[in-house]
Amino acid sequence: MADWEQAFRALLATRGGALRSYAYLLTGDPAAASDLVQEALTRVFGRRRVGEDIDQLEAYVRRAMLNQYVDSRRRLKRWNATRHLLVDPPHHDDDQLAVADDVRRALGTLSPRQRACVVLRYYEDLTVTEVADELGCAEGTVKRHLSDARAKLAVQLGVNEESAL
Repeated sequence: MADWEQAFRALLATRGGALRSYAYLLTGDPAAASDLVQEALTRVFGRRRVGEDIDQLEAYVRRAMLNQYVDSRRRLKRWNATRHLLVDPPHHDDDQLAVADDVRRALGTLSPRQRACVVLRYYEDLTVTEVADELGCAEGTVKRHLSDARAKLAVQLGVNEESAL
């Protein structure tokens, strides 16, 4: 068995669930999350210059997933702006939806950068500095995205901003 295959199997065995959870939080859709994980693994392990350090491999895969998610949201935004047929999403009665569905929908209203900041800050429990490093932007930009996201989520979920996140 090749070295990359052993590293691949070890990564999936030890951190596969965490990678799927991370992708699900970014996308909000189980199928899209699976696709995101597969695409990231393909990108990372397709290079054949993979080490054996599981922590480093996981970091590479997470970064590939984050980049892929943000890029796909940009492409989707361009596509939606140019496509000629618009389909309205089905409307659900709020009384029939669970709190988790409300949160998923609210997260779906955030921009890709805002959502990435929220996931990295509150799910991955990174500091603002670490989020800025991960996204390759300034700390002030992260703070602005988090502030805007908290305000938007508070309105969407009907809670005080202080208790929103």
